[in-house]
Amino acid sequence: MGPLSDPSSNAHYQHAMTELRKELRRPGIQQRVFSYAKASPTELVRSKLSTTEIQHRALTYLPDDLLRNIPENENVYSLFQGFKATLPEEEGEGQFFPKGHQKSDSSARKLLEDRTPGSNEPSSLTSIRKDRDQANHRLEMMTVRKNMCSAEIREIDNKISNLNTMRKIVLDRLGDIEQDELQLEQNLLELDNQLEDMVEGFDDAVMQHNAVTPPTEADPEDQAPDHNTQDMDETFMSASIYGKLPSPKSNRRQKPSRRKSTPIRHEHFEPGSNIRDLQAHNDIVTAFDFDVPFGTMVTAALDDTVRVWDLNLGRCIGMLDGHHASVRCLQVEDNIVATGSMDASIRLWDLSKADYSPREDRFSKGDDDLEEEHSTDEPLAPHPSSMQDCPLFSLEAHVDEVTALHFRGDTLVSGSADKTLRQWDLVKGRCVQTLDVLWAAAQASATMNSSDGQWRATGRLPDASADFVGALQCFDAALACGTADGMVRLWDLRSGQVHRSLVGHTGPVTCLQFDDVHLVTGSLDRSIRVGNRFWILISGARRLT
Repeated sequence: MGPLSDPSSNAHYQHAMTELRKELRRPGIQQRVFSYAKASPTELVRSKLSTTEIQHRALTYLPDDLLRNIPENENVYSLFQGFKATLPEEEGEGQFFPKGHQKSDSSARKLLEDRTPGSNEPSSLTSIRKDRDQANHRLEMMTVRKNMCSAEIREIDNKISNLNTMRKIVLDRLGDIEQDELQLEQNLLELDNQLEDMVEGFDDAVMQHNAVTPPTEADPEDQAPDHNTQDMDETFMSASIYGKLPSPKSNRRQKPSRRKSTPIRHEHFEPGSNIRDLQAHNDIVTAFDFDVPFGTMVTAALDDTVRVWDLNLGRCIGMLDGHHASVRCLQVEDNIVATGSMDASIRLWDLSKADYSPREDRFSKGDDDLEEEHSTDEPLAPHPSSMQDCPLFSLEAHVDEVTALHFRGDTLVSGSADKTLRQWDLVKGRCVQTLDVLWAAAQASATMNSSDGQWRATGRLPDASADFVGALQCFDAALACGTADGMVRLWDLRSGQVHRSLVGHTGPVTCLQFDDVHLVTGSLDRSIRVGNRFWILISGARRLT
């Protein structure tokens, strides 16, 4: 608002502004203006509201978060229509009213029907119209029920999806707990080994202290020289030489770790579900074995590598280097791994000496790095020196590639393309028995009578492209061996003779497994055979043991 061009009005404006300036100079007016400047517009509005209105607004206020999360109303029908559709068709009308009300309601409905237009129509036409209306009503109710069922199915699907998400979270948590449990058991094993080393060191220190302690004074009669004792003292080693001998604990083999806990994560997967894919090798995989579910797995391939895997994390933790050719067979038992190679040698490894910590590998990298690693298809590069302390010793006696092996306890049996089976003593590290398959089969054919299930030729030659010894398994003094001629021979390791020969396959036997009752064999003839009642040898071995 500014001064106008009219002089009279200009004078009036000047007079008004003068009066305003006089009013603004008063202390009371300045205090009011200052209080208004400090108050926000919201406070000014609230100061004009009554207590009842403030309470009503506080109770009816909804924050934006709640308004944002309101589900969309996809229901076509109202709540009343859904309730009406849930009532039984025949008993739905009037079932919630007492008997007197039902009579009055029926009489009132009859009066309404009599007053409706067209009441002079014939009764047959009226009943047809009534049946049509009832049919339309039932059809409408069925449509409502159908939509209600569809809505319930969608709600159940959402609940199942949420439960599956929660199940996956809990399953991952279970995997982390099992991994921490395994790490804790490894730490406990290391503490036990350290405790044993300290106890042995303390015993050695006590023995050395007793050896250098001067003897106490004794009676002259007790100090009389004995010729036998004097000769023993002259030939016995001195204390200085005794101190230079290697301690027995240096040759003591570290005991293998046996898991005290049992993994249970695999029990919660659906049968036949794909748990994980591993891009392990660059050539054909020839053998693999693992100790426990989500534990440690060892794989071998024609790319001349043997890899050790952590199945829980799905990554390679190291490679077993030592063979000069590809590994054809292997077995994992606790922490001990036996590998048979095309270089005709067998090597044993102790995985408990591996330098690998799942916890450090898991937390040493960020989430972004883990996502980048999992996004690539290439296998993770393990640490080059993680398995350098794992080799134990090598067994060399075969003259051709080792194609099958199995060990149990301190006994290992290997089969080779040189058509021999060899039994090894893992304590002494040497071969204790050699079995010639062809010679033993011929001996069994000559010595066993026909009523005793004698060995007979199958009339076919071994497949040149298949391994001569395709599979074997030992238990105590019993040995089962499957060869390229389709035969499965049962051996007695105590006598080195064939106990029984099983004929049935028309191709090379590539795998077998037996227990106390059954023997299961697989062959290149695309058949799997299950046999039983063959275990006189096993029962006899158990009676002897």
